[in-house]
Amino acid sequence: MQAYLDCNATTQPLPEVIDAMHSCLRDRWANPSSVHRAGVDARHAIELAREQVAGLIGCAPRAVTFTSGGTEAAQRVILGAIAARSERPAIATSALEHSAVRDLAQSLEARGTTVHWLRHHADGVVDLDALDALLAEHGAAISVLSLMWANNETGVIQPIAEVAARCRAAGVVFHTDAVQWTGRERTDWSALGIDALTCSAHKLHGPKGVGAIAMRTGAPIEPILPGGPQELGRRAGTENVPGIVGFGVAAEAARAWIEGDAANAPCRRMITTLERAILAAVPGSIVNAAASPRLWNTTSVAFPGLEAEAILLLLSERGVAASAGAACSSGSLEPSPVLRAMGVPEPVAHGTIRLSVSRLTTADEIDHAMRLIPACIERLGLSSSASVRGSR
Repeated sequence: MQAYLDCNATTQPLPEVIDAMHSCLRDRWANPSSVHRAGVDARHAIELAREQVAGLIGCAPRAVTFTSGGTEAAQRVILGAIAARSERPAIATSALEHSAVRDLAQSLEARGTTVHWLRHHADGVVDLDALDALLAEHGAAISVLSLMWANNETGVIQPIAEVAARCRAAGVVFHTDAVQWTGRERTDWSALGIDALTCSAHKLHGPKGVGAIAMRTGAPIEPILPGGPQELGRRAGTENVPGIVGFGVAAEAARAWIEGDAANAPCRRMITTLERAILAAVPGSIVNAAASPRLWNTTSVAFPGLEAEAILLLLSERGVAASAGAACSSGSLEPSPVLRAMGVPEPVAHGTIRLSVSRLTTADEIDHAMRLIPACIERLGLSSSASVRGSR
């Protein structure tokens, strides 16, 4: 029995996505910029996918620009906003962002760009009072504020509508990294006042290597990939037609699933069931940000005193795929920057693993994890105790 509980890293492509991409590779392989019939057929396939992705996001098709993934999409928006507004040389973002945004901000800061790091409450939710004070004092100098909708490690959901309204009032471009949100919860981009939203196909059962930006008409964001007319002049380069087609099919399937609320209920209860089982079976275990509003598919569970790397290796041997809220480097396990920024104590952060499910996750997988995780933690705890006794 295998339990794949690493769906925030990637999701399994749907059979219909694979079929659509295979058909596209076989029959619609022409360059979509060509004016002959084969090229026009490929162009039509892209435009259908644009409509499907727009339908999931809740925007007009022309607002959608396809990219190579979520990282490129987010960075293109941030750099494009800076380039378009030289009179506003600063940016604002969070230390809890995905590395695609956090590392870019740190790189810009090292090169002289002013970066305002948003304050958060201990539960990981942005401090709106502090944001008000920041925008009142520095808003006129900030070109773009970037805040992820749902955190990839903890699942914590940010008050995106409230942040968007504040940015709009201050004249600041607001971008949200919605990679973990899109395809899992209802999105009405146009009603929220968001200037730019970015997402990625492989988080919603589509292919890797393709993402999208939804951008408000007139938003001051310059294209940063000149060199051709593709993607309505916003991103040069021949489009990845099979990937885009697969994204469109995945988006259409996700939209249908989200609208079927009754059918969604068992999936939405899986993480809660798993959390409760772990907390009941493992004394001292902790769910990070347990009291925060969180995405239904994600939990960040800590086993203080243990190392996440050891937990993950043992779980993998027993057929449970998970990931850590930390990065392995040179044989040492460093606490996750996200957990560190939240003020999580190091013994807790070191022992934190992330479990994430999708709408394809089965009840059998959850049952398997409920049995295996406590057993693995008990084994590691006993081994740790024996090691301590042996060192005396």
